[in-house]
Amino acid sequence: MGGGSHIAAMRRDSLFSIAPDTPFLATLCDRVLDGTLLGGWSQSGPFWLSDVTIVLPTRRARQALAELFARRLGGATLLPDIRTFGGEQADEEPFLPPFDAPVPLTPVSPLARTLTLARLVDAWSRTDGGSEVLAAPPSAAEVLGLARSLGNVLDDLTIEGGSLVALDDDTGKQDLAANWQQTKKLLSIAVEAWPAMLAARQQADVASLRNDRLRRQAKAATAFYGDRPVIAAGSTGSIPATADLLAAICDLPRGAVVLPGLDTSLSAEGFAQLVDPAHQPHGHPQYALASLVRRLGTNPSEVRELAPAIASRTKLVRSALTLATQTGAWSGDRAQLADHIAEATAGITVLAARTVDDEARAIAIAARENLANGQTVGIVSADQTLSRRIAEELRRFDIEVDDAAGTPLFQSAAGRLARLALNAAVTQFAPLDLMALLQSRAVCLGGERADVARASGPIDLGLLRGQRPAVGLSGLRVALASNVDGRTKRPARRLSASDGEAIAGLLDRLDAAMAPLSALLQRKKIHAAELAVAIGASVDALVNGATALPPGMAEMRTWSAELAVLADEGPSFPPATLDAVLAALMGGSKVTSPVPKREDIAIWGRLEARLMNPDLMILAGLNEDIWPEPADPGPWLSRGMRLAAGLEPPEKQQGQAAHDFEMGIGNAKVILAYAERRGTSPALPSRLLQRLAAFVGASTMRTMTARGQRYLDLARAVDLAPIDPVPAARPLPRPPADKRPKKLSVTEVETLFRSPYDIYAKHVLGLRKLPPLGEAPDARERGSMIHDVFDRFVSQGHAFSAGNAHATLMRMAEAAFSGLDAIGERRDIWLKRFERAAEEFLAYERNRDPQVAVRFAEVEGSWTLPIGFVLTGKADRIDQLRDGTLEILDFKTGSIPSPKAMKAFEAPQLLLEAAMAEAGAFPVVMAAAASALTYVKIGLGPEALVASPFKPREGLSVPEAAEEVSRRLQGHVEALLLSDERVMAARIRPDVARRYRGDYDHLARTDEWTIAAGEDE
Repeated sequence: MGGGSHIAAMRRDSLFSIAPDTPFLATLCDRVLDGTLLGGWSQSGPFWLSDVTIVLPTRRARQALAELFARRLGGATLLPDIRTFGGEQADEEPFLPPFDAPVPLTPVSPLARTLTLARLVDAWSRTDGGSEVLAAPPSAAEVLGLARSLGNVLDDLTIEGGSLVALDDDTGKQDLAANWQQTKKLLSIAVEAWPAMLAARQQADVASLRNDRLRRQAKAATAFYGDRPVIAAGSTGSIPATADLLAAICDLPRGAVVLPGLDTSLSAEGFAQLVDPAHQPHGHPQYALASLVRRLGTNPSEVRELAPAIASRTKLVRSALTLATQTGAWSGDRAQLADHIAEATAGITVLAARTVDDEARAIAIAARENLANGQTVGIVSADQTLSRRIAEELRRFDIEVDDAAGTPLFQSAAGRLARLALNAAVTQFAPLDLMALLQSRAVCLGGERADVARASGPIDLGLLRGQRPAVGLSGLRVALASNVDGRTKRPARRLSASDGEAIAGLLDRLDAAMAPLSALLQRKKIHAAELAVAIGASVDALVNGATALPPGMAEMRTWSAELAVLADEGPSFPPATLDAVLAALMGGSKVTSPVPKREDIAIWGRLEARLMNPDLMILAGLNEDIWPEPADPGPWLSRGMRLAAGLEPPEKQQGQAAHDFEMGIGNAKVILAYAERRGTSPALPSRLLQRLAAFVGASTMRTMTARGQRYLDLARAVDLAPIDPVPAARPLPRPPADKRPKKLSVTEVETLFRSPYDIYAKHVLGLRKLPPLGEAPDARERGSMIHDVFDRFVSQGHAFSAGNAHATLMRMAEAAFSGLDAIGERRDIWLKRFERAAEEFLAYERNRDPQVAVRFAEVEGSWTLPIGFVLTGKADRIDQLRDGTLEILDFKTGSIPSPKAMKAFEAPQLLLEAAMAEAGAFPVVMAAAASALTYVKIGLGPEALVASPFKPREGLSVPEAAEEVSRRLQGHVEALLLSDERVMAARIRPDVARRYRGDYDHLARTDEWTIAAGEDE
């Protein structure tokens, strides 16, 4: 049966509409009970209502309507038979008569289709045609994404009855660019091959099965329902098969179709423009309804409005969202509504939030306020991330909200655990990934969670901080043995034997749990099913023993099991960018909240919200490209190709979004929320909101926005203290003299001169900075490694003039850089660059050979000053010259002090080492004056090694400058460390050239008191 046969005989009194400003379901319920929609059906007897069938778009609307009937009737009679369009097969099969029904095919799973089409896309991408379209060979995740979008095109062709035949004629080919001709070839193959594959499996696409059910329902409607009342309500008929069913229901003796928010006041000219593609009407909120009315063979003026009267709010919104060609009539429309604009917008509040965080928090506060007043709240969002933000903000008020969309499996707790496990396996247990996995509360590894937690801390501090163990769990075991045996240099924590035993056991259990993933990653090529099975096995082993499984575990096991049976599907791919592959494979899988829903608040998608009318409706995420979404035709068909193939253009989705906006804003009390920034980028309000603002004018818009400002102010204040914040003052600790340090190293003297507070924090409070976990190798670490190489070369007595000197240095460098095995690319780059530094180092030292008698590397010393204070130090190099004096060298990979700092004694390290050497404080070096102090800058560019002499103040020799700085040191020590009279203040002489934060700046809260004091460094 086609739609045309119904058009000829359709009853003209069977079409109705309910305006957006009228509660849809409540009005529908009332019009059923008062007989308006029953076509004269008798309402006598206790069972009359059970003979009435009502069809709605969503199960949520079905439940809400059933509750309305129950409240209206008070249990006096049976409820009507309420069904849904296009829902589960079990919901719709009762429509169909038992006769002449073919055996239904089973639906193919979205995953199976994606993997099958991915094999096709992968093969096509390797052809000349695919290479012509794609800029680069696609990754596995990109192939899966292209396959999913290809499946969407097949669905569109099935749902809308389109065909690619129109693109095959010569005219069509000439109009297509070369890349579109190539994609057309693949589409043609898919359109032919995919149905054949489904037939071989005795399966069908979900869209095809839904079309079949809807059309069977339409064909059987007369025989199945007879003269009983059948009411289809809330559908826009955007799916052709649904429109056929609506036409069949209109043709029934007591059939009725109730449209959501059709503009029955449309003129003949306006209606003609809405159904004429030349006027680009697809983004208009009435486009889908106008197309349906035309399909049903009538016009809006013949549709009966069930609302008592169209409110000024609806008239205003419809004028604001009119076709672009009709905006010239705005002045006249505005004049007609001038006296009603204030009334129409009285219940509208606009939240113009600065950020998405502010938006979510303000929405939560508005919802909480209305709930406290006994009102119901509905939050509508097209952005699932924003929906989750709002739900989290509501939890701070102990409000658990039912998010109808659920949480994507990939972002659920179980999905996050799977990603942690995958990342740990991919990076071979890099510090950050290892600790992130072990700190997950679900990870028990077959034992108690407390045991895992107790062993995680020692792993962090004893094996990872400030160290770079070799790759993998085997590298951690080596590091563990070195730490327990005392061979590790300066670990953040020295481990006991019991620590070692607990860690070894945990590493063994972790190794076994992660074995499926680790083994998979050793292969050159894998399949999606193998990845899913390995992830499922590893995650199950990780959570073994957990008292409470993370939300989403059941869904993830179902996902893994579904993929396990698809072992032969999909292309193989190298185990790279697997996080993106996992995201693509889990796309479409949802985790529903286990928390029982509240009846007074919910978060809905746009379709679910269409027929709902809570006391407060909040339309969230009203930003351009969110609501409405971009008009993206996808990668396979251009807009023109879609039209030529008989498909709707992508702007149709924008029209549906506009219709949902029109229905939502019809609520008596509504909040329209958007963010001025999304992430790091500016964001525009939705074009729908911009249209509304342009129509009502700036003054009215300011009034609506002012109402929302109260919620935004509360959102910004909710995390602030109830009093005005007072900036912290400069800390001025005055510990007793016996608590102050009696020994410092030469590297700490500059800190004493500049910021005594740092000495207080380190030595009095005993605070030490922990090396960052998983710290990327930086210039400081590279410098330490290079220092180690140069020092070992000198300490081991190698000759700079030897022919194999350079090879020896490179061997030592390879050993020093071995900790970078996990970052092989960086290791190789550093080694390559070190070759140049090694050459410059050898040349520099060979030039100095005639002046140097003996070289001493990494020389440690201790000097007790006359005041009883101990100064310690380790000199990079002290060279005894042939003239009996010394030269002290400091190798630097960072910046060297400026001449100004040298002359002002603000860089005292080398001068103090000179004073120590002259005093005989370095046991292996004879006591002698230093005639030269030299900074040796080690770089990576053309000048890989540059020597810069220390420049004391004019008129002072190096020994005299060393004597002066030692005198100044003793004065500081006597005043700040040997007496308790002086405070140990922070930043008394800050280094204006320093570009990094000090280790104790956050403790001293320097950002607060330097700003408060107006201090300018």
